[in-house]
Amino acid sequence: MRKYAIGAVVSGALALSALAVPSASAATPDLTFSNVVVNNGKAIVVGTAATVNVPVKYTLVRPADLVLDGLANDAGIALYRGPSLAKLQNEMESDEAAKCTTTATTATTVIASCTEVISIAPQDYFFDAADAGTWKVAAFYGRSTSSTDDDGNHISFNFGYDMWGLPGTAQVKRAAKLTTNATPEPVKKGSTLTVKGTLTRADWATTRYAGYTGQPVALQFKAKGATAYKTVKTVTSGTAGALTTTVKASADGTYRYTFAGTTTTGTATATGDYVDVK
Repeated sequence: MRKYAIGAVVSGALALSALAVPSASAATPDLTFSNVVVNNGKAIVVGTAATVNVPVKYTLVRPADLVLDGLANDAGIALYRGPSLAKLQNEMESDEAAKCTTTATTATTVIASCTEVISIAPQDYFFDAADAGTWKVAAFYGRSTSSTDDDGNHISFNFGYDMWGLPGTAQVKRAAKLTTNATPEPVKKGSTLTVKGTLTRADWATTRYAGYTGQPVALQFKAKGATAYKTVKTVTSGTAGALTTTVKASADGTYRYTFAGTTTTGTATATGDYVDVK
């Protein structure tokens, strides 16, 4: 189990690199990170309670004589929020060492394909709405040594950490939820059907879902026996995320609301409500 998160203790000027990690000190090996893909290129959507496991894959080139055991020596990918590493506001890393498979070697280097998983518990990383949006990608190298001397009643720990910015970003979004309720049921053909619902999204400050107002939400209908939904109209969410509209009941089928999401909020589709038209 590892935990190298740098948090608020970043100090000094850390070298930035497009693809490679240059030596920052005599104790830092030459490492190159490339081809970083976070969450398979998709947005990371996080609610208020459930842990979200985010896969990360990349190519790592390391010195042939460097053993990355996840303890004394470790390297991997981190996601961070802030204008720069020196002004880092929050950071996420995997708690487990990366799994790397050697793909090629030279006399002095090993090239490996690596994967790891960043497990995101929302209460550990997200505290307000500002935490949604674009997170940046970084690479890190951590090293530690320790010794104990029972005879002298002495212990010592030495820890070093280097971090470098890399190209690429990851989009973090607040999870959204939708409901749909069509009434009356059953309904006479040609009569007015009222379709209500609610659009909410994760509020990390309160660890609850709150109404999302002023958002376009599509009302869709799938006739009995059909295989696909068709959009009937677009409704704007009101106070507390409330949705309401009316349609003419023409045939048996299922109504549902669906939300396309925003740059900071994920998509959502309500469970359909089947209506029997008499």
